[in-house]
Order: sequence, then structure tokens, then C-alpha cells
Amino acid sequence: MAKKPGPRPSKLSVYLYIPNIIGYMRVLLNCVAFSQCLTNKMIFPILYFLSFVCDAVDGWCARKFNQVSTFGAVLDMVTDRISTACLLVVLSQVYKPGLIFLSLLALDIASHWLQMYSTFLLGKASHKDVKDSSSWLFRLYYGNRMFMAYCCVSCEVLYLILFYLSEKETEKLVDVLSINLQKISLLSFLIGTSLFGWAVKQVVNIIQMKTAADVCVLYDIDRKHKQ
Repeated sequence: MAKKPGPRPSKLSVYLYIPNIIGYMRVLLNCVAFSQCLTNKMIFPILYFLSFVCDAVDGWCARKFNQVSTFGAVLDMVTDRISTACLLVVLSQVYKPGLIFLSLLALDIASHWLQMYSTFLLGKASHKDVKDSSSWLFRLYYGNRMFMAYCCVSCEVLYLILFYLSEKETEKLVDVLSINLQKISLLSFLIGTSLFGWAVKQVVNIIQMKTAADVCVLYDIDRKHKQ
């Protein structure tokens, strides 16, 4: 005998899922962080990184309390993209050439937006479902939670370190990185280990953008062929 479905949850109950409440807290933390980024260089990275840690907590809560929702996934991704975008904009104003950070911003948003859109076209439940991808790196990134976490954390840590090291608006990015990598310190170690994860994530973003674009193109071809 088929099991009867439980009571239908209300819209408000979904909005008040524990992981979604954590998502709202992340938005608030980021708003406070960026309001202080130009006046308090110590408070900003602390609040920003705390928001980033909450990103892992809300995912755990969603699985733990069976409160996975499409709204929560979209809220999570939008918050991630906006917070990283804002940080890259800030870095583009304190380092030369600023175009590097603006290019990274464009790549990050384009790749994730296309990936999310292609996910809906394919009828998949999650944008992380890439088991059918021909790229082993793409499958490894989304298939291994620890590896993906390392790459994501590396990006945020590298950007926060660069923000912390910035002193004036005429700093050259290459000079700051080379000078600090030559030092024997915890900071140079963090930069070195973060650079690899950051580089992998940019390669994954490029693969993701190309793969998702191919899905959109093939969808159009199939639709026209059936007409």
C-alpha cells in the first residue's frame, strides 16, 4: 500500500527553514562587513569569513533536518556570488590592474548562472549533479566535497589576504604576491597553498561555463529539430 504523503508545508515554514535562516544571517553579516571594509580592515575579514563558514553550516543543517529546498539553494548561490563579487570589486579598486579582478568576477557569475540555468533545462535536482560530464576535473570538483571545499576556501582566503595586505590604491598585484611569497611566514604559506586551490577553481569555472553553454545550445538544436 502506498504511503500517504505528509501534510503540505506552508510557504512561511519553508522560508523559516533553519538553513534558510542561516542564509539570511549570511546576508546580514555581509552587509555589515562591507559597510566596514574601508574603515576597519580587521572587522571586515572576520565578518566576511564568518559568513563563509555559515555557508557550510547551512548545507549541513539542510541535510541534518531534511530541509533541503530550491529556494535555499538559490539563496545560497546568490549570496555566494554577490559576496565574492563585492570583494572582487573592492580588490579591483586597491590593486593594479583592477581588470584582473573584474574579469574573475565576470567569469564567476557567468559560469554559475549558466550552470544553474542548464541544470533546469536538463531537469536535474542540483547544479552539482555533473556525473555525466566528460571532464574528470569537473566531476572531481563536484563529486568530492572535501576537494570542492578546499578550492572554495582557497579562493576566499586568498582574496581576504590580498585585502589585508593592500595599503594604497596604486599597489601592483604581482609585486605584492611575489614579495610575500619570498618571505618565510604563515602568511606566505597560506598564499602558496591558496593559489593552487584558487587556480583549480578558475579552471573549473571555465569548464563549467563551456559545458553549461553547450547544454543550452544543444537544447535549442533539439527543440528546432523536433519542430
